[in-house]
Amino acid sequence: MIGEGHSAGPYRNDLRRLTRAIGLALAGFGAALVIITAYTGWSANRAAVVRERQLVENALDDAVSRVLDEQKSIAWWDDAVLNIAGPRLNSEWADVEMGAFFFETYGHDEVFVLNAQNEPIYAYVNGQNVPAAPAFAAHRDVVAPIVREARTGADPNLRTRARAFEAGQGNYRELLGAQNARWSAHVLSVDGRPAVVAAITIVPNVDASLLRGTPYLLVSIVEVDAPFMSEVGSALLLPDLTLDRDAARSDARVSEAFAGDDGRPLGYLVWTTKRPGQTQLLFILPLVIVGVAGAGGISAHMLRQLKRASTELAAREEQARYEAQHDALSGLANRHYFAEVTSERLEASARGGEGVAVAYIDVDRFKDINDTLGHHAGDELIKAVAARLCAHLGPDDFLARFGGDEFAVMRAPATLDLGDALADQLRAAFVEPFTIYGQSIRMTASIGLAMAPDHGQTTEALMRCADIALYEAKKHGRDRAMFFCANMAWDVEYRRNIELALREALDNDELTLHYQPLVSAGSGKITGVEALLRWRHPKHGDISPAIFVPIAEEAGLMPALGAWVLDHAMADSLRWPDLQVAINLSPVQFLHVDLEQLLGDLVAKHGVDPKRIVLEVTEGVLLESTERTRKTLDGIRAMGFKTALDDFGTGYSSLSYLCDFRFDKIKIDRAFVSGVSAGKQSMTVIQAVVTIGRGLGMDVVAEGVETEAEASILTLAGVNEIQGYFFSRPVPPDEINPLMISFAEAAREHGQEEPARRRKLIRSVEQS
Repeated sequence: MIGEGHSAGPYRNDLRRLTRAIGLALAGFGAALVIITAYTGWSANRAAVVRERQLVENALDDAVSRVLDEQKSIAWWDDAVLNIAGPRLNSEWADVEMGAFFFETYGHDEVFVLNAQNEPIYAYVNGQNVPAAPAFAAHRDVVAPIVREARTGADPNLRTRARAFEAGQGNYRELLGAQNARWSAHVLSVDGRPAVVAAITIVPNVDASLLRGTPYLLVSIVEVDAPFMSEVGSALLLPDLTLDRDAARSDARVSEAFAGDDGRPLGYLVWTTKRPGQTQLLFILPLVIVGVAGAGGISAHMLRQLKRASTELAAREEQARYEAQHDALSGLANRHYFAEVTSERLEASARGGEGVAVAYIDVDRFKDINDTLGHHAGDELIKAVAARLCAHLGPDDFLARFGGDEFAVMRAPATLDLGDALADQLRAAFVEPFTIYGQSIRMTASIGLAMAPDHGQTTEALMRCADIALYEAKKHGRDRAMFFCANMAWDVEYRRNIELALREALDNDELTLHYQPLVSAGSGKITGVEALLRWRHPKHGDISPAIFVPIAEEAGLMPALGAWVLDHAMADSLRWPDLQVAINLSPVQFLHVDLEQLLGDLVAKHGVDPKRIVLEVTEGVLLESTERTRKTLDGIRAMGFKTALDDFGTGYSSLSYLCDFRFDKIKIDRAFVSGVSAGKQSMTVIQAVVTIGRGLGMDVVAEGVETEAEASILTLAGVNEIQGYFFSRPVPPDEINPLMISFAEAAREHGQEEPARRRKLIRSVEQS
C-alpha cells in the first residue's frame, strides 16, 4: 500500500498540479477575458470623455476667437480711432458704438478702453458707463498679462486660445500691411469667476494716417456663465454642459478639472457623457466575450478607418465648396456666391424691415495696367485692390469679385447714411497708391450704389440699378461714387433705344454726311471739306454726334460706323476732284480695326486718289504711343493718305507728338481761336503753332472761326486754312458745289478785300 501510496501520490500531485495549472490557466484566461472586456468598455467610456473634453476645449477656443471677431468689428475702424484715440474721447460715441453695442449685441459684460500708456480712459460695465479708473483697477492684475501680450506678443505662460482668429487674420494682415493690428484673448479668473478676457488694438481700417503713436486698446470681459456654457454645449450636442465649482456626484455625469489659461483652477467641466462602453460592460456574457471582444475590436478598427475616410471626404467636399464659391485669384467670394448671400440677406431684411446696400465697383483704366505692365502685374493689382477693399470694409460687409476689374459689396443692415459711408470707405481705399512689382501705381475706381428696398427687392434688380449708377459714374468722368436714381434708369433706357435705333440706321443706311468747307486764308477759295456725321431720327429728330457717337463707342458700333463714314465720304469725294476731304478717325476705330486693309479696300472700290483724303486723328489715338500706333500711321501715309492732328493744344504732350509722328496738317483747337480777339495769350500760342508747323513743313488749320475779327487775325497770323461758322455751317453734299462757286466769284471780284466784305457778298449770293 505504501508502494501504491507512493505511486499514487506523485500521480495525484501531478494531476493536482495539472488541475491547478489548468485551473489557474482557465482562471487567468477567464480573468484576462474579463479584464479585456472591462478595459475595452472603460477605454471606450474614457475615450468618449477625452474626445468630448477636446470638443469642449475647441468650442471654448472658438468662443474666444469669436469675442475677438466681435471686438474687431469696431476696433478696426477709422471712426473708432477718431472718436476714441483722438484729442478728446467722444464718450457719447463710445457708449453707442462700443459699450452699448458690445453689451447688447454680443453680451460683453465689461468693456474698457486703454490709452497708449495702458491707462483706462473709458469703462462700460453691465450696461452702464462707469468711471474708468476704479472699474479697471479691480481687474488690473488680471488684465495685465492680456494687455502685455497684445502689446508685445505671445506670452509663453498663457495657453493659446485664439488660433482660429489668428488663422483667419494671417493672410488678411499680410495683404493689408496692418502691422499695428494686435490682439490677445484668454480664459482667466475674474473676481473668482471664469471669464474671457480679450484685448485688441484700435487701428484705422481706411486712412492709415489716422494712427499716430501707440494704438489704444479695446478690452472686453465676457463672463463664462451658464448661458455662455449652454451655447457652447448646444453646438456640441451636450445640452447640460456646465462649469461648476465642485465636481458632480452622479455616476452618469463626468467632471473634468478645468484651469484658466494661466494654469489657475477654475472649477470642473460637468456634462453627461455618452458612455459607449457601458453596454458592453453590463450585458456581454462571459461565454461569448471572446467573439464579442474580437468583433468589437474589428468594428472599432473599421469605424476608425471609416471616420478617417469620412473626414478626408468632408475636407475635400469643403474645399470643393469653397472653390466653387470663391475667386481663385483674389480669394474673395465670386459672383454666384455673392448673389446667393445677398438674396438670403434681402429675404431676412424684408422680414425685419431693414435696408440693404450694394455697391458695384469698377477699377478705372485697369486695361492700361495689363497693356503696359503685363497681365501678371494686372493680377497682382487685383489682389492688392481686394486686400485694400477688405481693409476698408467692416466685418459685416460682404465683398466679392465679379471678374476682371469688377468688385461688389453688400452691406446689411443699411440706411442711406450707411450707404454714404460705404461709398466714402470704398473711395478711400483708392486714395493711397498701390505698389506693384516695385512700382507705385495710383488707381481710381468708379462706384455705383443701390439700396433695397427702394431700388429693388431682388439681387438681380439691385445689381442692375447699381450697374446703371456705375455707368453714370464712369460717364461723369470716373473716380466717383453715385447712387442710383430713377433718372438714371430713364437715361439708360434712352441710350439703349438710341443704340438699337443706331444699329437699325446703320443697317438701313439712314445716316447722312454733311460737309463743312475749309477756306484758304490767302485766296479765300474753298480748298477742302470736312466730313461730319449726321443722323435724323424719325422720332427724336436730329441727334447730335456728341450723343450717339459715345453710345456707338460703348456698344461696339464704332468700327462699323467709322467704316460707313469712310465709305460714303470717299464716294462723295468724287464729286469734288479739286478738293481735299477730311475724315475723322475714332480712337476705337483706329486701335481695334485693320485700318490699312479697310482703307485699301475702299480706295479700290471708289477709285479715289488717297492724296485727296486727309485722315484726322486726335491725341486720344496717340495717348498710348505703341509700336502698333506708329506702324499704322506710317502705313496710312505710305498708301498716300494725308494725316492731320486734330484739336492740337488741348492734350498733354502735343509737342512730343509733332516730334514723334509726321503729320501733313495741324488743326488749332477752337479754344484758342475763340480767344484770339480777346487777348494776347491766345494770339501768342497761335503764332507759335504757325511757326512750328511751317518749320516742320505742315499746314496749319484754324477751326471754330465764328467772327470777322477772328478770321482777319488768323489770316494775319499766317494760318493756311480757316474753318468755321463764319464761312459756312456743315451742309449736305449737294450744296458744296454752289458754295465753291460763290467763294470763287467772291475771291475773283474782290481779290484781297477785307473778310467782312467777302462775307456780305457770300451771304447775298446764298440768299439769292
